[in-house]
Formats: sequence, C-alpha cells, structure tokens
Amino acid sequence: MDSSPAGTPSPQPLRANGNINLGPSANPNARPTDFDFLKVIGKGNYGKVLLAKHKSDGMFYAVKVLQKKSILKKKEQSHIMAERSVLLKNVRHPFLVGLRYSFQTPEKLYFVLDYVNGGELFFHLQRERRFLEPRARFYAAEVASAIGYLHSLNIIYRDLKPENILLDCQGHVVLTDFGLCKEGVEPEETTSTFCGTPEVTCANMGHTDLYFICESSNCPYLAPEVLRKEPYDRAVDWWCLGAVLYEMLHGLPPFYSQDVSQMYENILHQPLRIPGGRTVAACDLLQALLHKDQRQRLGSKTDFLEIKSHVFFSPINWDDLYHKRLTPPFNPNVAGPADLKHFDPEFTQEAVSKSIGCTPDTMASSSGASSAFLGFSYAPDDDAILDC
Repeated sequence: MDSSPAGTPSPQPLRANGNINLGPSANPNARPTDFDFLKVIGKGNYGKVLLAKHKSDGMFYAVKVLQKKSILKKKEQSHIMAERSVLLKNVRHPFLVGLRYSFQTPEKLYFVLDYVNGGELFFHLQRERRFLEPRARFYAAEVASAIGYLHSLNIIYRDLKPENILLDCQGHVVLTDFGLCKEGVEPEETTSTFCGTPEVTCANMGHTDLYFICESSNCPYLAPEVLRKEPYDRAVDWWCLGAVLYEMLHGLPPFYSQDVSQMYENILHQPLRIPGGRTVAACDLLQALLHKDQRQRLGSKTDFLEIKSHVFFSPINWDDLYHKRLTPPFNPNVAGPADLKHFDPEFTQEAVSKSIGCTPDTMASSSGASSAFLGFSYAPDDDAILDC
C-alpha cells in the first residue's frame, strides 16, 4: 500500500537503459540565470551547495548544484532521484529541509532548497567539543521527531550524522541530505542494500568477502547489522541517533578510532563505554539505542513511540517541540541571510564558478546525461511553499 501523501509521486524503478522517470517536468521554465549565486556554502561528492538570491523575488535559497557526469560515472542517479522523491514528501515537517524547486540543464542538476544559516551541528561540536545534557536532549528530540516522521512514510534515513544536521536562524534542527534514504520499507520489513563510496575492509571479521562502501564522515555511525551485511530495518536510524547523542555528550562518536578497520571492530565487538559525569537517564538511553542486537534496540518494536517514552526525554513536551514552541538552548545570532559566520571558511572563501549560473543555449538536451534524469524538474503548488 502506498503511504505517500496525496499528490506526491512515487519513485519508479530504475530502467534497464539507466533512465528514471518520475513524471513530466513541472517547472520547465526554471533557469540558472534566475539566480545570483553569491557564495559556496558546502561541497559534496558530486557538486556544491551555494547561497543564491532569486532575481525576481529577492528570496535567498540554498542551491545544490550537481554534475551529471560525476553522478553517471558512479551510477548514482537512482540516489539523486531518491533524494528528490523524499524531499517532495518532507516539505511540511518542521525539522526537515524543504524543496522549493528542482530543474536541470544538459550538464547539471539543481535542487533549490530552504536556506538555513545557523551552521551544521558538526561545526558547533567542533568548536565547543561537547554539549550539556539539556542542549543535547533538545537536538536529539528534534532529530528523533524528524526520523519518526520519515519512518511514518516508510523511509529509512540511513545517513544520520552531525554534518547532515543543520541549525536554523533560531536554533532549531533541520535535517538535510536524503540521497541515501531507502523508501518503501514497511514496519517489520528489512532491507539489505548498502550505500556509500570508498571500499574498506574490516580486519578479522571472519568473512573475507566483506567489503563495505562507506563515506569517510559517516563511518563512525554505522550500525553493526549494516557492517555485517545483514538485513536491517528502521532500528538502524535509532542506532545512529544514539551515536550522534553520544558524540554531543562526550565529544567523539562511540567506538571511535582513527583506524577505520579498528573502529569497525569496535562497533561489532567492543562493549559500549560511557564516561562518567552523565545522568542515569542519559546512560540508559545510550545503552538502549546502541544495543548491538537490533531486535533488542530501543525503537525496534514501536519505533518513535519508544523513543518519546524514554525517561531521558521526560522534560520534553513533544507537541510543543513539533510546533516550535520550545525555546532552543542556543541561538546562532545570525544577522541576516548574508551572515555566513557559521559556515566553514574553506567553502565560503572559494570563488563561485561562472558556469554554475550560465544557461546553455539548449535547456532540453537529448543527451544521455539528461535522459537519465527524466522527471527531475519540480515546482510545488503555491500552497505547498513553506513560509520563511
């Protein structure tokens, strides 16, 4: 049964010729030249995220610009289309980034997203080392709310890490980057697909054919069942929540080692060690979320309801949290859209390539690169746009 909200297109399977078709383009007139691209604010495997100002309405957006050739070379178009598909379902949740537009040129894909300039959780953790429990609880609760919403749509997020958790200008969480999401996973169903990039071998695992694809930044957050290439379910996201919460409280992910193979060994075989100085409730939650047996892990039975009910979250009024009636424990104090102090200077000091804002002579290309992303372009109905 399709649990997608009314009007949300369901993803179509990848065809034998590599094409994906999610329906006709809903915004065929969008152009890169509609925007002034001001600053680079992020980078990924296939492109960049830029601060952009729309020329007609003066609104600021975060525009994710991806190179089609890089995506096709690594055969990752299904993940890009999955990200678009998930974004279409997320626009009305307060702690998930919203998609405003998507369109393509013969060479590039453009996601036009809500602009969030309070900084990555990773940025703030790097600067402050660790958070006090009330602050960590607040962020964990908002992230759990977002994950619970994705699960209600039969989506497993699979990529929870501090780099994918943004703060808005008020200090609320905004979850972003849905390229590794797995759709269509019903309650109590499992999946066994695994996503990422460089191959890494785990030493002494007893299985010589275990090679894992792992993005360097999300290695510390992988659940044991994923490392073992076993079927996994929604509980994998609750493991990741536990890992992020642990890092917020203690400054490093659980089981961390600079040697990736050793870190995998730790995740699989070493007991969880929790430093002193934390409340009994915090320690109990970490033990419950970071249970190596996914069947015994908190959230494995009634999902988000179990998380909400844990004593660690007893100070949280979940209805007030969802409606943003709770005051965030930290205010990023941004002066306006042009305030980039919470972005890494490594990005913001990079020159913006002129080619990003250029419109090719022919927008509708018959090239293989364009045909592989049929249906990518998107524009929501007027009433689907979120207020800023």
